[in-house]
Amino acid sequence: MAVVKEIMGCSMVEGSSFVSSSKVLLNHGFQQRNQLLGRPLWVPLEKRGLHLRSVVRQPVAAVSEDLMKASAVPAEKAVKFKVRAVLTVRKKNKEDLKETLVKHLDSLTDKIGRNVVLELISTEIDPKTRAPRKSTPAVVKDWSKKTNIKAERVNYTAEFTVDSNFGDPGAITVTNKHQKEFFLESITIEGFACGPVHFPCNSWVQSKKDHPGKRLFFSNKPYLPGETPAGLRALREQELRDLRGDGKGVRKLSDRIYDYDVYNDLGNPDNGINSARPTLGGEKIPFPRRCRTGRPPSETDMHAESRVEKPFPMYVPRDEQFEEVKQDTFSDMRTKAVLHNLIPGLKASMLADKQDFKLFTDIDCLYKDDSKVGLHDEQLKKLPLPPKVIDTIQESSQGIFRYNTPKILTKDKFAWLRDDEFARQAIAGINPVNIEKLKVFPPVSNLDPEVHGPQESALKEEHIVGHLNGMTIEQALEENKLFIVDFHDIYLPFLDRINSLDGRKAYATRTIFFLTPVGTLKPIAIELSLPPSAPITRAKRVITPPVDATSDWTWKLAKAHVCSNDAGVHQLVNHWLRTHACMEPFILAAHRQLSAMHPIFKLLDPHMRYTLEINGMARQTLINADGVIESCFTPGRYCMEISASAYKNFWRFDLEGLPADLIRRGMAVPDPTQPHGLKLLIEDYPYANDGLLIWGAIENWVKTYVAHYYPSPSVVISDRELQAWYSEAVNVGHADLRHAAWWPSLSTPDDLASILTTLIWLASAQHAALNFGQYPYGGYVPNRPPLMRRLIPEPTDPEYTNFLNDPQRYYLSALPGVLQSTSFMAVVDTLSTHSPDEEYIGERNHPSTWSGDAEIIEASYEFSAEIRRIEKEIEKRNVDFSRRNRCGAGVLPYELLAPSSEPGVTCRGIPNSVSI
Repeated sequence: MAVVKEIMGCSMVEGSSFVSSSKVLLNHGFQQRNQLLGRPLWVPLEKRGLHLRSVVRQPVAAVSEDLMKASAVPAEKAVKFKVRAVLTVRKKNKEDLKETLVKHLDSLTDKIGRNVVLELISTEIDPKTRAPRKSTPAVVKDWSKKTNIKAERVNYTAEFTVDSNFGDPGAITVTNKHQKEFFLESITIEGFACGPVHFPCNSWVQSKKDHPGKRLFFSNKPYLPGETPAGLRALREQELRDLRGDGKGVRKLSDRIYDYDVYNDLGNPDNGINSARPTLGGEKIPFPRRCRTGRPPSETDMHAESRVEKPFPMYVPRDEQFEEVKQDTFSDMRTKAVLHNLIPGLKASMLADKQDFKLFTDIDCLYKDDSKVGLHDEQLKKLPLPPKVIDTIQESSQGIFRYNTPKILTKDKFAWLRDDEFARQAIAGINPVNIEKLKVFPPVSNLDPEVHGPQESALKEEHIVGHLNGMTIEQALEENKLFIVDFHDIYLPFLDRINSLDGRKAYATRTIFFLTPVGTLKPIAIELSLPPSAPITRAKRVITPPVDATSDWTWKLAKAHVCSNDAGVHQLVNHWLRTHACMEPFILAAHRQLSAMHPIFKLLDPHMRYTLEINGMARQTLINADGVIESCFTPGRYCMEISASAYKNFWRFDLEGLPADLIRRGMAVPDPTQPHGLKLLIEDYPYANDGLLIWGAIENWVKTYVAHYYPSPSVVISDRELQAWYSEAVNVGHADLRHAAWWPSLSTPDDLASILTTLIWLASAQHAALNFGQYPYGGYVPNRPPLMRRLIPEPTDPEYTNFLNDPQRYYLSALPGVLQSTSFMAVVDTLSTHSPDEEYIGERNHPSTWSGDAEIIEASYEFSAEIRRIEKEIEKRNVDFSRRNRCGAGVLPYELLAPSSEPGVTCRGIPNSVSI
């Protein structure tokens, strides 16, 4: 604890570049206003045995010589003394011509009074003015001299004059009289008896011409609302009012206003009826709320918001926008996508018979590691291009024009064809959250039989009894040997509409798995359902493992349809809805109702980074009408309606935590003797095994944090900001489900810890498990086809003969076409990429100063150390041959919940937030 206090707040003279030339000596017995000076000491972070990804050095402080003199003056005879501010400003690496010109203009005008001005605000009220005590305004020095410094961060200084009875600094205002905004990372105030005072800012400070008011920043010391010092109370409330806005007008990109709206901007009715989409959110189609932009309605539909198309940006509050490194990563990925799709696009546009892959080797040639086939083929020579262009393409074919080989192909190129790998991915792939224990056989639908046909399944005892290792169905059920991945009820209501779309065909699938004696799963039956409008002989069909060549290809097609169902539910429900869309209301409410000095805001802050921006980008290019999701996934224009249906019928916040979800799905049973209070029915369930370690670490950290500030239920109940945050997130952000009885109450510290643990789990580990394996597993389209174009032919179908004559070609024609595949690959490649500025679980920006509470900083170091220990445990598990679902010949290790990662597509790493 002493080490943490030294890092955070004690005056550190030795080694400081800001120490007065008079060599101030610290008197350990010196006291003023009951504040003690700390002993000069610095302990390197590495000496603590903790691994921190990055540490930004903070300026260190010296006690003002004037303050030392003032200490001898009686309080009633207050004197003036000087303190110093050190501002850390983050510079842009790249500037366009306009930005460069404005920067130099600001440099010139800074010398004549159009500068940056600071004012320090005390935590105390001046009894004479009945307002917070303030320093004299201070101008930031040397701005013009440091204009051309190329460093990523530049330090500036300013000097305040304050009275000796000023008290503790609690806030600071910044006025930017320049033309250009700047990114203020932090401010450190030096010269007070309490030691350096840190102000974490991490915010864009706009020009006064755009935003006339002063920017306000609070120190890193956390306060519950009822404990707010008198000098900060009005400022705390005013800052929140400013962030809420008035709900009117069009938002400017420089605004910092957080508000709610429905999803009425996905379609573009001005382009015609085919581009219109229903509003998501409201009584008709319930859905979470998104960030309001205030754009005017479209010309043809007053209820639809007008669109903003690329390259113009979608509004999110200024501080939520991607930082430069993240923007550059996205830009690079877009360039890669264009290059990767260049050759397939040329072929598709210039060659006949170009829509389908004819052979599996046609898919292989999309990847860098394929040396046998590719762009050196006869098709390339047929392109109407100059010979030099063809030569250039051939020379580059192993580089920029090809995709990296997906991880699923790296250990066993044909693993995806095997039944055991198909089953393994249900518990160790990118969608390990749909598998359930089979409770009743045959399974029963919950849909209305008057609308959707009989609830009974077509699965019969004879379909599976031969695959149960001699067990009866009753024995298998009783001994927890049967599991199911059931997409019947979520797909069936949409199948008529989906199958009427051009080039889209789907079933509503159920897959039964048997747990073998060695702990692996094997698929033993697949049920394929069509809506009641289909002929009775086709409405429900059961496919079982093959016994000959024909049934082998039929089985492959059935598995492909299951994987397509799985890809759709994974993307539209488990990934987009449960981690992106459902988190957004909690983030909006946090900014609107929790002050930056609130301890819960400080806890949640790293878990909200970039989420509003990535969700806004998704509305613009991914989930919009004719966007990537509609183009690449089987449900097409009905994708987001499926997402909304899942929200209405299946989503429950109280069951979103990992233990509750495992128990809900029957994959675990409560067991107080086990480490996490439950016992898994499949012992080797990699997602659950690793997830419970991460969940436990998050839960312990959150409980420690909550207990520190909320010792009793009365403190939770009386915290008006906390109650307003949760109430608004539920009643406004999730307004369509606000009356549900399952919403957790917020009355005790345990309630709060549970809610916060769930939110942090969803934003970090759950999103990582569902997101960063998309290209490693889905980049090879046959493994997880996002779209299917053909049903499985019956013997009476005209195309059945084609299927028998060339089953491989028929199979490939059922998968996405060439351009559909490469477009999908480009998107999931981007979505699976870690940015260089990623912050991973257990890490924080300014790890020693994000909070002014020494005990909390110490606890955060312990959390970080626990995450590192978990990472080592996961590494051990991945080389343990007794864990067959993550280790073995050709078996991929399960690393999606390994906490750290390098930049790029790594199939591992848990960022703090939903940032991609």
